[in-house]
This record gives sequence, C-alpha cells and structure tokens, in this order.
Amino acid sequence: MSLLHDGRTTTRRSSDLSKHSADVFAEAEEHPVQITRRDGGPLVLMSQDEADSRALLLQFAADLLTVTLDDEGTLGSRMTRKFEWMRALGEADRETCAKDLVDAARASFSTGQAHLAVAELTSWRETAAAIAAGLSAAPVEWLEEELPTERPS
Repeated sequence: MSLLHDGRTTTRRSSDLSKHSADVFAEAEEHPVQITRRDGGPLVLMSQDEADSRALLLQFAADLLTVTLDDEGTLGSRMTRKFEWMRALGEADRETCAKDLVDAARASFSTGQAHLAVAELTSWRETAAAIAAGLSAAPVEWLEEELPTERPS
C-alpha cells in the first residue's frame, strides 16, 4: 500500500533526475515525486516540510488512537489529557477543538493531505498559547477622537 495516494504525486524516471534535476527538484518542492528505477524499487523525493507534515500526521494519528482507547470523560477531556496545551481553552472550546481536530484528521487521512490536520492542530495550539499569554477576544478600546499626527518627510 502506498502512502502517496493523494493525487499530487508525479512519477519520473531516474534518468530525469540526472538529466533535468532542477525541474525534478522544483516539482518535489510542490509535491512528492516518485522516482522509478530499473535496478530497484521506486524512491520518493519530497520537501522536508512535506516529510515533517507526514511525520506529524502519523504522530497525531497515534495520539488520537490513544485518546480513543480511554473511555473516561468527554472527547474534549480525554484529548486534554493527551494535549496539555488544551488546558488553556475553556470547557466549551475544548470540546469544539476536539471535534475540529478529529474532523481535520479524518479529512487528512482520507485524502492524503497531511496539511489539513497539521494546520488545524497548529491553529488550535496557537490559540491556546495566545489565551495563556493573556490575549482574549475582548473588544478593543478605540480612541474616540482623532489625534493630530505629523506627516513624515
């Protein structure tokens, strides 16, 4: 079974890699490139960001499996035990976060698009960090009157 079922992967011959390396490398920056060889199995060339996203997705999948094996509490409370940063979120936001993360993971797993789950995970983690730092959604106080400013020269 191939992990490269996302439809973005292209296939190139190993001779393309030696004759047109700049083109193949440019392609690999955009999406994984499968390199076929006469003397061995195919290899995959991809960016480090893509490889990191896939590794993060696999770790996230393992974490979600751990959460599903726990049967105590709501999904949000179980995920909070695994993802400590969720403690910065309010109770309702934890449940929303948990549902959003599971939905994004399912989309990533079914489409092979690791960035869907990675972006959702990063977004929620950064939101929790902002809340922990004291930032909130409270309305901003704007000045009632305009203050004169000098025009830059």
